[in-house]
Amino acid sequence: MDVLTYRFEDDGSIPNNPDFPVLLYRGVFDETDGMQATFEHNGWGNSWVNGVFDYHHYHSNTHEVLGVKSGRATVQLGGATGDLVSLQAGDVLILPAGTGHRRLEASEDFAIVGAYPEGRDYDTLTGKPEERPDSVQRIERVDKPATDPVFGTTGPLHEQWTKEEMA
Repeated sequence: MDVLTYRFEDDGSIPNNPDFPVLLYRGVFDETDGMQATFEHNGWGNSWVNGVFDYHHYHSNTHEVLGVKSGRATVQLGGATGDLVSLQAGDVLILPAGTGHRRLEASEDFAIVGAYPEGRDYDTLTGKPEERPDSVQRIERVDKPATDPVFGTTGPLHEQWTKEEMA
């Protein structure tokens, strides 16, 4: 399994996350039917199956996992100047709180499973000036989750999401 990491600075509109990188697990699921159950088993609940909004948005109060259940898509991460990332069935994207994301294009059968650590409720913010500074303060208070949504108590999230490395 390939694990890719992405880091984004605050672009003035989308805060992104100074502490934790975006993680992309390439092809981690051969059989995507068990994706939602795996996330829930590992403590990532409040799940849903749908797509990704076609406008920049982020969640200031929780991290998010997006597992590609079917199809393929290109998403932009990190805001208007962020990276374009191609996703396909079996890929898993872990977005730290504050990370901007939007769908640029997708196949007709594109579907993702979204979930949140401890089944948290999520807000959806779009980078409007009036969302700050409250959203930035909320992002700073979101701790590392207890589990990796795919691997539970082991896995890349535990290796990559350490604040000590950022110091």
